Amino acid sequence: MSCRITILCDNSVGPIAGTIGEHGFSALVEWDGGSLLFDTGSGKGLLPNAQRMNRDLRRVGAVAISHGHHDHTGGLWGLLSACGGKEVLAHPGIFARRYRVKDGGAALSIGIPYAEEFLRGQGASFSFSDQFREVGPGLFLTGEVPRTATFEVGDTGLFCDDTGCAPDSIRDDQSLIISTGRGLVLLLGCCHAGLVNTIEWARETTGVAEIHAVIGGTHLGFCGQNQLDETVAALRGYGVRKILGSHCTGFAAAARLHQEFPGCFHPASVGYTIEV
Repeated sequence: MSCRITILCDNSVGPIAGTIGEHGFSALVEWDGGSLLFDTGSGKGLLPNAQRMNRDLRRVGAVAISHGHHDHTGGLWGLLSACGGKEVLAHPGIFARRYRVKDGGAALSIGIPYAEEFLRGQGASFSFSDQFREVGPGLFLTGEVPRTATFEVGDTGLFCDDTGCAPDSIRDDQSLIISTGRGLVLLLGCCHAGLVNTIEWARETTGVAEIHAVIGGTHLGFCGQNQLDETVAALRGYGVRKILGSHCTGFAAAARLHQEFPGCFHPASVGYTIEV
């Protein structure tokens, strides 16, 4: 099966005039006979960017949510209001309380900005699962990803409380797997579970070893040097052909990936489209 992936929301924009950048991520996955929206950005760019790129979100069959942070769920209300009710595929933990607590003690709420009951009232029907599952022809959600790579320590600034006493490991983090004739394509929201953990889980659950491409937020912009070094080595070992970084990949990590994988790395900003 062939799919077209279009980045609708990202921190930066590409060459399409009139599109909007925002801190967030969303990608539209289209195939012959269907489509799925993966994340919804922060809420400002989804609808105008889709309109500017002639993507009709009223035709989207379902919305998959990578995890319950505002920069991936903020566009849900606007989408439901403008495009009608949608099935929302998500981990049952997406509505947990979430905070980023700074070194000085200041806490910022970063969880999903809407209550479940409110979104249901706007036309959302939730399908919750923490398991690997098929969500379209050759499309799978990873479900909760086992954390086995010891060097993938995650983001230490995230908490479940506003006092910084309960670290949040973002257990609800999941990614989308697209099975193609050239190998697996992974579409990532933030990949809080770790890029290597996610790749290993995708290979185990699908039985496919080849990784053709990884697309989206890798969260390497929030990790230490050791994790970045180990991730680069692992990606080389997997023989990944395309690395398309977005959102939380970060400038320094993106520059490193561009240097390490010449011709393979490309920033996937708003408007970037790839056929897989």
